[in-house]
Amino acid sequence: MIEFDSVSKSFWTGKQRKVILDRASFRVELGNSLGILAPNGTGKTTIINMMAGLEKPDEGTIRKTCRVSFPLGFMGGVNAKHSARENARFIARLYGLDPDYVEAFCRWVCGLEEYFDRPMNTYSAGMRSRFTFALLLALEFDIYLIDEGMPGTTDVEFNRKAGSILKDRLKEATVIIVSHQPATLEKFCRSAAVLRDGQLYMFDTLEEAKRMYDYQS
Repeated sequence: MIEFDSVSKSFWTGKQRKVILDRASFRVELGNSLGILAPNGTGKTTIINMMAGLEKPDEGTIRKTCRVSFPLGFMGGVNAKHSARENARFIARLYGLDPDYVEAFCRWVCGLEEYFDRPMNTYSAGMRSRFTFALLLALEFDIYLIDEGMPGTTDVEFNRKAGSILKDRLKEATVIIVSHQPATLEKFCRSAAVLRDGQLYMFDTLEEAKRMYDYQS
């Protein structure tokens, strides 16, 4: 379970204060995957980062009673000077997992071939995305955090493997995904919320959330 209790978060843009959340309270229970609809620039990534513990709220409390992933695409903890193999083994030890298993799993999923043993600062953005997603899937969590869906890649084999593994994971795990596109949420969630004026409005169905989201757009 993740619970936000009267959480506030804002930023000073240099001209005005941008409010992300204003004393917002909501809860995401295990087994009830949630999609959050919000236009670009309203703080989707900030909310995901707060759920992961990467950012702190200005006020209020965030409670977590389960294993919550780092956000899909997050590069923290990954050293670009090291290879994917070295990073996979380091992260495995960090989480108390078998380095041989995590290395083999990532090598198979992301399909980087000889680049898997080369420094990550030689990778394209797509290659880095494939590796961090593979790493996310190698570590098992109760709740997976996803910002804007699958990484952008034209690699059909990777999309097939990663999509299939994520689908299997979500049979037992829960996902929280934020996006500005309702179609992105349809693959993952039944219930949804809309971020609007610093509040998160929760709905039982994605259709209800879409109606509010379309009205405000």
